[in-house]
Amino acid sequence: MTMGPALLLATLTSCSEGETKAVPKLPDRICWGAFASKGITPLLPTGEEATLDTDPFSLIEGLDAATCSTYIDGNIQFQATATRRDFENEIEWSSYEKGETDPVDVGKRAIVWPGGAIGYIVCEPSKSPSAPGNYVELSINTFDAPDDKRARSAASELLKEFAEFAQRELKCA
Repeated sequence: MTMGPALLLATLTSCSEGETKAVPKLPDRICWGAFASKGITPLLPTGEEATLDTDPFSLIEGLDAATCSTYIDGNIQFQATATRRDFENEIEWSSYEKGETDPVDVGKRAIVWPGGAIGYIVCEPSKSPSAPGNYVELSINTFDAPDDKRARSAASELLKEFAEFAQRELKCA
Protein backbone atom coordinates (compact mmCIF):
# COMPACT_ATOMS: atom_id res chain seq x y z
CA MET A 1 0.00 0.00 0.00
CA THR A 2 1.56 3.28 -1.10
CA MET A 3 0.31 6.65 0.07
CA GLY A 4 1.65 10.13 -0.51
CA PRO A 5 3.38 12.15 2.17
CA ALA A 6 0.25 14.10 3.00
CA LEU A 7 -0.78 14.28 6.62
CA LEU A 8 -4.24 13.46 7.81
CA LEU A 9 -5.44 16.15 10.19
CA ALA A 10 -8.61 15.97 12.19
CA THR A 11 -9.83 18.35 14.85
CA LEU A 12 -12.32 17.22 17.43
CA THR A 13 -13.91 19.27 20.17
CA SER A 14 -15.28 18.40 23.58
CA CYS A 15 -18.68 19.15 25.05
CA SER A 16 -20.23 22.61 25.09
CA GLU A 17 -19.36 25.37 27.54
CA GLY A 18 -20.58 25.13 31.10
CA GLU A 19 -20.02 21.39 31.41
CA THR A 20 -17.20 19.91 33.48
CA LYS A 21 -13.98 19.43 31.59
CA ALA A 22 -13.40 16.00 30.13
CA VAL A 23 -11.11 14.43 27.61
CA PRO A 24 -12.30 15.64 24.20
CA LYS A 25 -14.17 13.03 22.17
CA LEU A 26 -12.06 11.02 19.74
CA PRO A 27 -13.12 8.81 16.82
CA ASP A 28 -13.76 5.17 17.81
CA ARG A 29 -10.41 4.14 16.32
CA ILE A 30 -7.33 6.32 15.81
CA CYS A 31 -3.81 6.05 14.43
CA TRP A 32 -4.45 4.12 11.22
CA GLY A 33 -7.25 2.27 13.01
CA ALA A 34 -4.66 0.52 15.18
CA PHE A 35 -6.06 1.68 18.53
CA ALA A 36 -9.48 1.90 20.08
CA SER A 37 -9.82 5.40 21.49
CA LYS A 38 -11.21 3.96 24.73
CA GLY A 39 -7.74 2.49 25.39
CA ILE A 40 -6.05 5.85 24.91
CA THR A 41 -8.58 8.16 26.56
CA PRO A 42 -7.54 7.25 30.16
CA LEU A 43 -4.02 8.44 29.32
CA LEU A 44 -5.13 11.86 28.12
CA PRO A 45 -5.71 14.97 30.21
CA THR A 46 -8.93 16.96 30.07
CA GLY A 47 -9.19 19.78 27.60
CA GLU A 48 -11.27 21.59 25.02
CA GLU A 49 -9.94 20.27 21.73
CA ALA A 50 -8.20 17.13 20.43
CA THR A 51 -6.21 17.21 17.21
CA LEU A 52 -4.88 14.13 15.43
CA ASP A 53 -1.85 14.27 13.14
CA THR A 54 -1.21 10.99 11.33
CA ASP A 55 1.39 10.08 8.70
CA PRO A 56 0.42 7.34 6.22
CA PHE A 57 1.31 3.87 7.54
CA SER A 58 3.56 2.92 4.68
CA LEU A 59 7.00 1.61 5.60
CA ILE A 60 8.90 1.02 2.38
CA GLU A 61 12.66 0.35 2.15
CA GLY A 62 15.49 1.59 4.31
CA LEU A 63 14.85 3.79 7.31
CA ASP A 64 11.24 4.86 7.06
CA ALA A 65 8.81 5.89 9.78
CA ALA A 66 5.15 6.63 10.39
CA THR A 67 3.96 8.68 13.35
CA CYS A 68 0.54 9.36 14.81
CA SER A 69 0.21 12.13 17.39
CA THR A 70 -2.72 13.19 19.55
CA TYR A 71 -2.73 16.75 20.83
CA ILE A 72 -5.00 18.14 23.56
CA ASP A 73 -5.35 21.91 23.41
CA GLY A 74 -2.26 22.11 21.21
CA ASN A 75 0.00 19.99 23.45
CA ILE A 76 1.16 16.53 22.38
CA GLN A 77 -0.24 13.92 24.76
CA PHE A 78 0.00 10.56 22.94
CA GLN A 79 2.27 9.39 20.17
CA ALA A 80 2.69 6.09 18.32
CA THR A 81 5.62 5.62 15.95
CA ALA A 82 6.62 2.72 13.69
CA THR A 83 10.14 2.79 12.27
CA ARG A 84 11.45 0.33 9.69
CA ARG A 85 15.05 -0.80 10.12
CA ASP A 86 17.21 -2.90 7.79
CA PHE A 87 19.33 -4.49 10.50
CA GLU A 88 18.47 -5.71 13.99
CA ASN A 89 21.58 -4.04 15.44
CA GLU A 90 20.13 -0.64 14.43
CA ILE A 91 17.58 -1.02 17.24
CA GLU A 92 19.15 0.70 20.22
CA TRP A 93 17.36 1.56 23.46
CA SER A 94 20.12 2.47 25.94
CA SER A 95 18.53 5.84 26.72
CA TYR A 96 15.28 4.09 27.72
CA GLU A 97 16.98 1.28 29.61
CA LYS A 98 18.68 3.72 32.00
CA GLY A 99 15.30 4.36 33.66
CA GLU A 100 12.67 2.18 35.31
CA THR A 101 11.90 -0.39 32.62
CA ASP A 102 10.29 -3.80 32.67
CA PRO A 103 10.19 -6.39 29.90
CA VAL A 104 6.91 -6.87 28.02
CA ASP A 105 5.91 -9.94 26.02
CA VAL A 106 5.45 -8.22 22.66
CA GLY A 107 7.21 -9.04 19.40
CA LYS A 108 10.84 -10.12 19.50
CA ARG A 109 11.65 -7.83 22.44
CA ALA A 110 9.88 -5.00 24.25
CA ILE A 111 10.13 -2.85 27.36
CA VAL A 112 7.78 -0.53 29.21
CA TRP A 113 8.51 2.45 31.45
CA PRO A 114 6.33 5.04 33.16
CA GLY A 115 4.61 6.76 30.25
CA GLY A 116 5.69 4.59 27.36
CA ALA A 117 6.69 1.33 25.74
CA ILE A 118 8.91 0.26 22.87
CA GLY A 119 9.39 -3.02 21.08
CA TYR A 120 10.09 -4.51 17.71
CA ILE A 121 8.81 -7.15 15.37
CA VAL A 122 10.68 -9.09 12.70
CA CYS A 123 8.98 -9.06 9.33
CA GLU A 124 11.92 -10.64 7.53
CA PRO A 125 15.20 -11.51 9.25
CA SER A 126 18.57 -10.71 7.71
CA LYS A 127 19.97 -13.68 5.80
CA SER A 128 23.56 -12.62 6.52
CA PRO A 129 25.33 -9.84 8.47
CA SER A 130 25.48 -7.69 5.32
CA ALA A 131 22.03 -8.51 3.88
CA PRO A 132 19.25 -6.22 5.06
CA GLY A 133 16.15 -7.62 6.67
CA ASN A 134 12.92 -5.93 7.70
CA TYR A 135 12.63 -5.03 11.38
CA VAL A 136 9.92 -2.70 12.64
CA GLU A 137 10.42 -0.76 15.86
CA LEU A 138 7.18 0.31 17.54
CA SER A 139 6.94 2.95 20.24
CA ILE A 140 4.15 4.33 22.39
CA ASN A 141 4.68 7.55 24.34
CA THR A 142 2.31 9.33 26.68
CA PHE A 143 2.83 12.82 28.06
CA ASP A 144 1.17 14.14 31.21
CA ALA A 145 -0.71 10.88 31.78
CA PRO A 146 -2.93 11.21 34.87
CA ASP A 147 -1.55 8.07 36.63
CA ASP A 148 1.91 6.62 35.90
CA LYS A 149 0.98 3.10 37.09
CA ARG A 150 -2.09 3.04 34.87
CA ALA A 151 -0.10 4.61 32.03
CA ARG A 152 2.53 1.85 32.22
CA SER A 153 -0.12 -0.86 32.04
CA ALA A 154 -2.02 0.89 29.25
CA ALA A 155 1.19 1.47 27.26
CA SER A 156 1.92 -2.29 27.43
CA GLU A 157 -1.55 -3.13 26.13
CA LEU A 158 -1.36 -0.49 23.42
CA LEU A 159 2.04 -1.81 22.29
CA LYS A 160 0.48 -5.28 21.94
CA GLU A 161 -2.32 -3.83 19.81
CA PHE A 162 0.24 -1.89 17.76
CA ALA A 163 2.36 -5.00 17.13
CA GLU A 164 -0.70 -6.99 16.01
CA PHE A 165 -1.76 -4.15 13.71
CA ALA A 166 1.74 -3.72 12.22
CA GLN A 167 2.15 -7.45 11.60
CA ARG A 168 -1.20 -7.60 9.87
CA GLU A 169 -0.77 -4.36 7.88
CA LEU A 170 2.81 -5.10 6.80
CA LYS A 171 2.06 -8.79 6.21
CA CYS A 172 4.78 -9.99 8.58
CA ALA A 173 4.99 -13.69 9.43
